Amino acid sequence: MANMSNVKTPAKEQEPNIRNKNFDEVVFTYSEAEAISEAQRCLNCKNPKCVEGCPVNVRIPEFIGEVAKGNFSAAYKIISKTNSLPAVCGRVCPQETQCEGKCVRAIKGESVAIGRLERFVADWHLKNETDLPEAVKPNGKKVAVIGSGPAGLSCAGDLAKLGYSVTVFEALHTAGGVLSYGIPEFRLPKSIVKAEIEALEKLGVEIKTDMVIGKVLSVDELFEMGFKAVFIGSGAGLPSFMGIEGENSLGVYSANEFLTRINLMKAYDDTYDTPIKKMKSVAVVGGGNVAMDAARCAKRLGAENVYIVYRRSETEMPARAEEVHHAKQEGIEFKTLTNPVRIISDDRGQVQKLECVRTQLTEVDEKGRRKAQTIEGSNFTFDVDSVIMAIGTSPNPLIRTTTRGIEANARGCLVVNEGMETSKQRVYAGGDAVTGAATVILAMGAGKRAAQSIHEFLSK
Repeated sequence: MANMSNVKTPAKEQEPNIRNKNFDEVVFTYSEAEAISEAQRCLNCKNPKCVEGCPVNVRIPEFIGEVAKGNFSAAYKIISKTNSLPAVCGRVCPQETQCEGKCVRAIKGESVAIGRLERFVADWHLKNETDLPEAVKPNGKKVAVIGSGPAGLSCAGDLAKLGYSVTVFEALHTAGGVLSYGIPEFRLPKSIVKAEIEALEKLGVEIKTDMVIGKVLSVDELFEMGFKAVFIGSGAGLPSFMGIEGENSLGVYSANEFLTRINLMKAYDDTYDTPIKKMKSVAVVGGGNVAMDAARCAKRLGAENVYIVYRRSETEMPARAEEVHHAKQEGIEFKTLTNPVRIISDDRGQVQKLECVRTQLTEVDEKGRRKAQTIEGSNFTFDVDSVIMAIGTSPNPLIRTTTRGIEANARGCLVVNEGMETSKQRVYAGGDAVTGAATVILAMGAGKRAAQSIHEFLSK
């Protein structure tokens, strides 16, 4: 029976004043009844715009149709044909600007909750099914993947399904890339990341950790070892800073360092000895998802006052609306149209205050957002003991500076053609290493395109 409600089936959440003191997942997965009810809102369009909005082209109406009938196993098989990390995507993808943003139900109400349904199907599979994937006949060709983030894992999964022997080289001691070190437990449990990676290993993907390509091995040496192609999905882990006075003070973090200590090194867990500063008042500079993650983590670590400092208005914030909403619920204070100009420290070098200026918005810039112009004489300060910079990242230069014949642009991003091949033959790249910091699903889409290009080249 069709569900003609104009609003999504709500997902249960932890209460804000409870969840801002723990690292448990904020939003709960649908129950079977909730999933079926929501799936019945789908109109099964003949020309599904939602699929066009998905960077990995999940066959959305087909899998939702199976959910509506209670065929959850069949729904998972449909999703997994194009998406190697459905439990991850169902949690962290910006569906509101992609698949759900194109849903026709959104014209006169709310879109179908595609992300929640994908998450439900993936979680149901992880809980209820243990069958090994169908065996794939090996084709005898080896491909190396550098980086085990979303781009690398997506590329590796697709190649493994085509019969390639795939080895993933990860620089850190734990696989997952940004999924493991960047996104907090309360948004993406690491048990989910581990389960998704184990599913790829069952396909035959080999993952080698503590392998810093460019140090332990070079790209050229990988070819000498018999790999027929190399995919670079090493991400964008080099943090950016503002270059303002006081950035070297004690108590100033990059968001990368702060989140890595918390997520990968479990600084929030008292049974781990990872050092992290006990904060009272924290300013997080930036307006993206990383800034929201850092601010919400700081609150959970016990900070009394946590501020988001952003030079534009809330309308221009690149963070997901859901993340902004959750941050506000949890007690994060937003200081918009505000730009830091100086970090003030005491005679021991410890952060004491943040000096900022007020800004106003002017004309639209090249990215389609209005520029932030300083209002002269608007300087003010407020008390903080920590500042976290979450203003973007760029690719680490290690691989491009140790690989002959590979080109990068002025931002340090690798240059690729439409098939994701770099200037060096048989070396492909995708994700943040090419685009700079972007979303998980866009990285996965790049990994899929690269896998297809590698397959086409090696099949000649």
